[in-house]
Amino acid sequence: MTDDTDKDVLTRIKALVDEEHQLRSGGSGDDAGRLASLEAQLDQCWDLLRQRRAAKEFGNDPGAAHARPISEVEGYQQ
Repeated sequence: MTDDTDKDVLTRIKALVDEEHQLRSGGSGDDAGRLASLEAQLDQCWDLLRQRRAAKEFGNDPGAAHARPISEVEGYQQ
């Protein structure tokens, strides 16, 4: 997710949410691993979007924001 715009990140979030909803409506137990992966990727995307928006708000370059490792963003409190 390098050199993404806010629109790119939001498009990625929408695609991940759509897939998550599709898997949840299917109800297959085999999808648990994929759902966990989707949730982690969503956390990563939302974190990147927050970084970009904060950078813009404070007059910094939003392009300098980068996707943090999933292991890092998974530990954040909501």
